Amino acid sequence: MAKLKLDELNRVSVADFKNQQKLPIVLVLDEVRSLHNVGSIFRTADGFAVEAMILCGITAQPPHREIEKTALGATQSVDWSYFPSTVAAVLELKATGYTVLALEQASESTLLTDFSPSADTKYAIILGNEVNGVNEEVMKLVDGCLEIPQFGTKHSFNVVVSAGIVLWDFFAKWHKK
Repeated sequence: MAKLKLDELNRVSVADFKNQQKLPIVLVLDEVRSLHNVGSIFRTADGFAVEAMILCGITAQPPHREIEKTALGATQSVDWSYFPSTVAAVLELKATGYTVLALEQASESTLLTDFSPSADTKYAIILGNEVNGVNEEVMKLVDGCLEIPQFGTKHSFNVVVSAGIVLWDFFAKWHKK
């Protein structure tokens, strides 16, 4: 077995990426403070070909060298927009037909392992601040809440790890249908 070289990976160009079918998910970053986390989520969103990202509040916006350190160019491929308020972003997403789900530990959350996305539904998934999670005002507006099962001593995963887990889960479940 040999590792593939970069030119053997058959990656699409940014222009082709823009035109290809996307995973019908918009990632909403609710006050994500680390620029490296923002860049890593861009890179993960590119890897799963998500529809778009919405950056809210204090979440840093490209172009920024600290975002690019981890995004590795994904800020050019993944469509993104900025909202000063996550509440405003959620209200707009809901008005345009998205089912909005928080990724959070909450009293009425659904374990990700028990969730089955509908093939004809557009989803927006809210990823919260590294310390405080998804804002309480935003939690009042969501259509549901997903929770990643955890079995260790820590109370949460890093926001980038959480993004990767939830996107892989959605991707795998969609492609089974």
